[in-house]
Amino acid sequence: MARIADLKWWQKVVFYQIYPRSFADGNGDGIGDFYGVIEKLDYLKELGVGGLWISPHFPSPLFDCGYDVADYCDVAPEYGDLNLFGKFLEEAHRRDIRVILDLVLNHTSDQHPWFIESRSSRDNPKRDWYIWKDGKNGGPPNNWYSTFGGSAWEWDENTGQYYYHFFFKQQPDLNWRNPEVKQAMWDAVRFWLKMGVDGFRLDAVGTIYEVEDLRDQQSGITQEELFLMGYRAKTPQDHRRVGKLWEKMYSYQVDLPEVHDLMKELRQVVDEFPDRVLVGETDDIRFYGNGEDELHLNFNFPLMRTRFITPSWVRKNQRERLGALPAKAWPCNTLGNHDSPRMFSRYGDEEHDEAIARVNLALILTLKGTPFLYNGEEIGMSDYLFTDESRFRDLLALFFLKLAREHPDLISPEEAPLIAARRGRDKCRTPFQWANKPNGGFSPESVEPWLPVNPNYAQGVNAEDQERTPNSLLHFYREIIRVRQENPALIAGDYHELGRDKDCLVFLRQSEEQTCLVVLNMSNKKRKMKKYLEEDRLHTLFCSRSRENQDWVFEPYEIWVAQVN
Repeated sequence: MARIADLKWWQKVVFYQIYPRSFADGNGDGIGDFYGVIEKLDYLKELGVGGLWISPHFPSPLFDCGYDVADYCDVAPEYGDLNLFGKFLEEAHRRDIRVILDLVLNHTSDQHPWFIESRSSRDNPKRDWYIWKDGKNGGPPNNWYSTFGGSAWEWDENTGQYYYHFFFKQQPDLNWRNPEVKQAMWDAVRFWLKMGVDGFRLDAVGTIYEVEDLRDQQSGITQEELFLMGYRAKTPQDHRRVGKLWEKMYSYQVDLPEVHDLMKELRQVVDEFPDRVLVGETDDIRFYGNGEDELHLNFNFPLMRTRFITPSWVRKNQRERLGALPAKAWPCNTLGNHDSPRMFSRYGDEEHDEAIARVNLALILTLKGTPFLYNGEEIGMSDYLFTDESRFRDLLALFFLKLAREHPDLISPEEAPLIAARRGRDKCRTPFQWANKPNGGFSPESVEPWLPVNPNYAQGVNAEDQERTPNSLLHFYREIIRVRQENPALIAGDYHELGRDKDCLVFLRQSEEQTCLVVLNMSNKKRKMKKYLEEDRLHTLFCSRSRENQDWVFEPYEIWVAQVN
């Protein structure tokens, strides 16, 4: 049983992901930047977050919204420069807010100087920094696909070979079997750690290696057929079948054993600097290693993969996840990020969306593990399914638009842009809604933001209006985060399931210092519950309504957190 004093900082804080292009436009050009982030640090401190994850801020041609890095040791000019970043880091640390950066290990931009050199000639010293192969039978080296559509191989006319890319063709994969690549990347890691950055979130960590012999994949299906099968999928069984075929299609390109040796090496690099953290974009528990020699945190993505968060879903997830972790590993929970539908849209029922969002937040903040929030969810920002294709910025949306238009027998011309909006990621990356003003207060009225602003900012979905409304979602976030941070059991305590009620999730969090009871009615029905403890033994820490003389009756979507005396 853990004590709060024994935990590291990254086990205790609430993390908050900032998508810098959309968070705060400090210089009025329609693009978020570090000027804006610095201005909003007091807002973040008051919210209660203790850690920031900054999505890629590096120079980039933006074919994949910054995940195509052109320089690992600089700041994109539209966000500021290294001096401004240093000021941001200093100001965050002054407020006891730690900062981790997105580290893209798998690939660079095709405009990175390394790749420009690599493709200049076959005998260039950096040729082997990427994966170049001769074609076969007049075509690519094998039948592998890029996960973002089409072949995983791109022909280079200048040198007469193909290069490999797991993602877009503008994102060539690095050859991590080359020691020079490894050294250059570890130098970049040390660059930021020496500056004072507190760690990294590792992007697409499972895709770093692919089988060396380049054998053909054996899924027996084309990628287009798989995408269309996913479009037609209706039942959980349909979606599971699609998932199994996806795994088979990419089995030689993802999660190879070599990646774990690389993570152990990266852990040694990071451990040269005290008190830093590595967070993996993976739910594969193997990336924890023995609990101390690979990554510190891996996301509990299985918790997210459902239409509705229900008590039975959470209980199953916690039994499987916590039961599988190595002895010294620490859980990590989230319900949203820049690649997935916004929490408000994904789990809502279009009638009780805000009540559901409140219960789901209470869940993330009371389960065992480090919670990660996504910018904007604290004011109820939702997906914005705009269909003006001229405003699409995600190439994935444009890929699905093209695919939809190639199948008019299945998808009408009118439906195609909506399919693209749903399958793309622009919908959850729209600018933060700071006020009920033009452009949601994100940028001046005369400036067009880089993505359209969701017009629901005018219906109270903005920070300024919610600041003035005592029972707003923003105030709820602040209060429930405060309750978590003030109670050791909610941070350090072990998780103990109580009961199997269909609508109410009930569990204990128990540390050496404290025991807390958590009851979440996750339904739209009033529930009479079995009495697990006498109420005179319970001191309410938080409740979404009065608990006097309630005798274990819970209103729809009620939240109750109590200390057990």
